[in-house]
Amino acid sequence: MTIELPYQPLPIDQSSVRYSHGHDSIRQPAVPSGTIVEFEWNHSTLYPGTSRKFWVHIPEQYRPGQPASLMVFQDGWLYLDPEGEVRGGIVLDNLIHSGDIPVTIGVFVNPGIFTDLEQPKNRNAEYDAFDDRYVEFLLTEIIPQITGRYSISEDPETWGICGGSSGGNCAFTAAWLRPDKFRRVIGFLSSFAQMPNGNPYPELIPTTLAKPLRIFMQAGHRDLHWNEPDLNWLANNLKVAAALAEAGYDFRLVLGDGGHSPNHGGVLLPDALRWLWR
Repeated sequence: MTIELPYQPLPIDQSSVRYSHGHDSIRQPAVPSGTIVEFEWNHSTLYPGTSRKFWVHIPEQYRPGQPASLMVFQDGWLYLDPEGEVRGGIVLDNLIHSGDIPVTIGVFVNPGIFTDLEQPKNRNAEYDAFDDRYVEFLLTEIIPQITGRYSISEDPETWGICGGSSGGNCAFTAAWLRPDKFRRVIGFLSSFAQMPNGNPYPELIPTTLAKPLRIFMQAGHRDLHWNEPDLNWLANNLKVAAALAEAGYDFRLVLGDGGHSPNHGGVLLPDALRWLWR
């Protein structure tokens, strides 16, 4: 089936661009709102000394005893905030109501902070690392608090993970290292460029036995250092996308304008989720 798209002129200035949110990113009067439950986690063994909040979005359609799908979002409140750019809870409500995605519980996890240090943020240490520490943190410390309260499917095909900037490469790494748990991935403006010891994926993807992943990527023409030889966010996303293409992965890349902002990724979230769950 051929899909005809309306004409949209390309902006001349690729830096000063803002995308408008669509219908599925706006609260609809006829769509029931899910319940949001706030948690604190101050007892991490994998990131000792850190404190963080996370939020669980339970859709109205959830029924105890009927296992739901699971979607984990990094930078929790930034991705849940109903007045923000991403509006994850609103999007989940609208897409579940329309039947575009299955009944899905959303988990929105903030990065850890150290309350007694001058540099309290642990975000980059958690998100940019190329190891299984963060995904094990999710699997052994955060998600058990959800599965202990709600019915979650154990099928990895029903588990997804999403993030932007450093949270994007974090999501990719979590699924890459644990495809037995996470198989659907969204990365917006992923910060592959600032991973310690360099971005391993352009070389790793084509030389590793293919993993059962479905990956949605968004990159920006004017992302950080877009025209520089080092720490180029745009170039590194394109290199990862090229490696996925050459290795035959089920992936989709959307390239937009504007700088390092959650705006475009947030606008794309409904379509990204539809595509992941198609």
